[in-house]
Amino acid sequence: MQNLLLNITGLSDEHSVRTLANAIQDLPNIGHLEISPEKGEVSVEHGQFVSPEDILQAVADAGFAAEIAD
Repeated sequence: MQNLLLNITGLSDEHSVRTLANAIQDLPNIGHLEISPEKGEVSVEHGQFVSPEDILQAVADAGFAAEIAD
């Protein structure tokens, strides 16, 4: 499994956190997912069958802006 850390904007309440979690967890081969609205960060553990670009697209489709953290 690989780890991906994203900076996310638009996490304003519990509903937005659930929406984001559902969008990411709908992708194949997602392991552990941790969302920190206070920090604006999402940590995603994923397998080789899903790329960082796939995860970024799912986040964008859910209505959030994201970028890979340095």
